[in-house]
Amino acid sequence: MAKQDELVFLPLGGVGEIGMNLALYGFGPAEKRQWIMVDCGVTFAGPELPGVDLVLPDISFLAKQRERLKAIIITHAHEDHYGALNDLWPGLNVPVYASPFTAGMLEAKRDYEGTRADIPITIFKAGDRVNIGPFEIEAVGVNHSIPEPMSLVIRTPLGNIVHTGDWKIDAEPSLGPLTDENRFRAIGDEGVLALMCDSTNAVRDGVSPSEEAVSEGLRQVIEQAEGRVAITTFSSNVGRIRSIAQAAEAAGREVLLLGSSLKRVVNVARDVGLMEGIKPFIAEDEYGYIPRDKVVVILTGSQGEARAALAKLSRDEMRHVALAAGDTVVFSSRTIPGNEKAILEIMNGLIDQGIKIVTDSQALVHVSGHPRRNELLKMYEWIRPQVLVPVHGEAAHLTAQADLARGAGIEIVPRVRNGNILRLAPGEVQVIDDAPHGRIFKDGKLIGDVDEMGISDRKKLAYVGHVAVSVLLDARYDFIGDPDVVPFGLPEFDDEGEDMEDTLYDAVLGAVESIPRSRRKDLDTLREAVRRSVRSAANNAWGKKPVVTVFVNRIA
Repeated sequence: MAKQDELVFLPLGGVGEIGMNLALYGFGPAEKRQWIMVDCGVTFAGPELPGVDLVLPDISFLAKQRERLKAIIITHAHEDHYGALNDLWPGLNVPVYASPFTAGMLEAKRDYEGTRADIPITIFKAGDRVNIGPFEIEAVGVNHSIPEPMSLVIRTPLGNIVHTGDWKIDAEPSLGPLTDENRFRAIGDEGVLALMCDSTNAVRDGVSPSEEAVSEGLRQVIEQAEGRVAITTFSSNVGRIRSIAQAAEAAGREVLLLGSSLKRVVNVARDVGLMEGIKPFIAEDEYGYIPRDKVVVILTGSQGEARAALAKLSRDEMRHVALAAGDTVVFSSRTIPGNEKAILEIMNGLIDQGIKIVTDSQALVHVSGHPRRNELLKMYEWIRPQVLVPVHGEAAHLTAQADLARGAGIEIVPRVRNGNILRLAPGEVQVIDDAPHGRIFKDGKLIGDVDEMGISDRKKLAYVGHVAVSVLLDARYDFIGDPDVVPFGLPEFDDEGEDMEDTLYDAVLGAVESIPRSRRKDLDTLREAVRRSVRSAANNAWGKKPVVTVFVNRIA
């Protein structure tokens, strides 16, 4: 170990927000640090980003560090932890370590999306250790709402770090593993410099209910239902899918899967041996022949996604499958902030059809995969870190965990946000620099920033529409025929009943005719005069200024 070596932590996503998790750990002198990346996730675009498919972390910081990035370790296969890997890995081209289930999900995702990344995966699972540059990394099994999640112990010459990933404590999960208390206690005995800990549920007191209790709640709902039961949940929650299938079988019902992402997850789970003991699911064309009280549908769409199976059912758009008055739809999920309106619209559409809605406010049909405050306190007790860094959460979650940790006797709890370079050792624990960070966007097949993807212009168009104008002039700079005016996304009439297209047409004529023929030779000036005149006319008639594109051509 050189005298100038430092151990640093740099989050490029997931700290100050929920989603898009990406953490870097660096070791060595400032100008020659070697790095590992933990997770590479996405978040999802809202209506403020029209047309954007996914939001990815900006990894431009790694452009100069690329040769010193040694590996990527994925803690589990949730989109907010691995969803950006297929798109960002080709620019990094380093070894990737992941569990068998995560590796299977990456392959299925690549095949489905047709992406170009053929990522070589080294299988890495709970109990394994690997040496990567100056880091020794151990995977420790934890429980979460997806198969094969892991925490990481990152050992360095300057101290040990525990990166929890997503976890909770559940003594009765529907699908393992248990969170490995004995291993965490042993790691704590070894000595831990810093604990990077999931903050998602740090505002919630107590402990999370067990998945077994959720299974019982779902079983009761299914048994008491008179008609069909449709249950929407996160497609990655294989344990929940198993619980629903087992409850349906106990109630004498067949199970249908709806939704491509759900089917992909189940196929991967079956390939790695996680669906043993579960009866085969029925096909869609069998659904109509099964009595209403003998079927359960597990389907996508818990977050109100317009193209998911549940939304299509609410609009009665599916060929072989439909719901009717007296059926029950269960939301076995939490509402991700920002999705409330879309979910409510689907619920209302179902209620209008006479369908009963059950949520976790009415029955125990969902539990989070993240630790509440008493579970966090247990982790502190097991690990006994010198430093606690709250991660994976918005400001409220990070602050709540920071206060909890200080109350539990952990004295060093630095404030860290995306882009902060936190020095953990040697010397004082503090933010020593900032790195470029932010968001880039996947839009169709392309990836870029707001300007490169034209998102700002797209937002303008969404609010004020567009007008295209084409003007042809002859050799003497007089009109050849009538100008073409094509408004798109504007009102058809103004408040006095005047046709908007006629108003804009008159504005084009007026702009050209107001310029003496001798000055029309400057086509750029003429083009700008028309653009301003059309925007002004629209503003006078409508109160908004559309985007205007003007073509002026002279034919000799």
